[in-house]
Amino acid sequence: MASQSSESPSGTSSPPMFLTGAAGHVGANLVRRLLDDGVRVRVLLRQEDNNEAVDGLDVERVYGDIRDLDATRQALAGCHGVFHVAALVSTIDGNDAHRRDVFESNVLGTRNVLQAAREMEAGKVVVTGSFSAVGYDLDDTSAPTRESMPFYPMERTMPYERSKAMVETECWQAAASGQEVVIATCCAVLGGNDFLPSRVGRTLCDFANRKLHAYVDGGFEFVAARDIVQGHLLCMERGRSGQKYIFSTQYQTISDLLDHFQEVTGVGRPRRQMPLGLMLPFSEVASYALSRLWPSYPQRFTPGAIRLLQQCRHADTSKAKEELGFQPSTIRGAIEDAYAFHYERNAITNSRAKRPATTVTTGG
Repeated sequence: MASQSSESPSGTSSPPMFLTGAAGHVGANLVRRLLDDGVRVRVLLRQEDNNEAVDGLDVERVYGDIRDLDATRQALAGCHGVFHVAALVSTIDGNDAHRRDVFESNVLGTRNVLQAAREMEAGKVVVTGSFSAVGYDLDDTSAPTRESMPFYPMERTMPYERSKAMVETECWQAAASGQEVVIATCCAVLGGNDFLPSRVGRTLCDFANRKLHAYVDGGFEFVAARDIVQGHLLCMERGRSGQKYIFSTQYQTISDLLDHFQEVTGVGRPRRQMPLGLMLPFSEVASYALSRLWPSYPQRFTPGAIRLLQQCRHADTSKAKEELGFQPSTIRGAIEDAYAFHYERNAITNSRAKRPATTVTTGG
């Protein structure tokens, strides 16, 4: 069951907006932006998680789990406007228990949030989607992906990808019944307020600390934290129910990212490039062993991650720009924000790494 903390924000009578996933990268930036905009916010947290991202913030805290429908109902009571950001993000296949956890957290959790929002009359729900769950041109995977392209399930995909495709089905079913639901499709996030940290955040820290000795190339769409936050707000304000919008800042190859990392940190990039064709079978063996023997060990080059890099997928963000007025910032600025955040937290231990050119900000 949900339990509400005695801590709550001061001085506003308007109903709070409800936010899941505030401990994660997108949620941590979104909650700060909402607070900066003067919005009253209630966040749903799990007691057992690392909730450092909301320490010191003027928010209402409710503790529970979206897999528990009753707890989710209680947490949502009295709120108006829902941002459902929480998800179990993973690039590994894992074991049976892991796959079930992904399904229950992402698919059943989303179903519960949508149902609770309907029953509590909480208004519009913006759900965070994943670019990896959007379809692509089967004959040219690098061709720009549009929202209308269906997810392709006829090849090997990660449990996370499949779960996020199923999340979309839950959203469309709710929208078909009359509920206001919009999906903000998120690409790989770069930026500050990365407390856990994210895979990209760990890679940046490893790079600056000279722990990244080789790399594999390939490419993907990346989104600045401030841009995906703006995307969520635009979806809440202007997004059409039953629609999804892709938010990306820029396509980057891994080599492009390393060039940015080198300029921002002052640390030389690794020279050794591992062929994708060689890394894939190696990652299959390594990921299988780690997932079963050391499941909590962070894996950088998983088979799923390498497959996505091989596809070199690009995003078409014209729908978000034309319908919502989305205006992306820059990847360089996002990397500078990320580096400043990790440097301030003493995660950069290499004494030869440069001091950040920017200062840490609390906004999204």
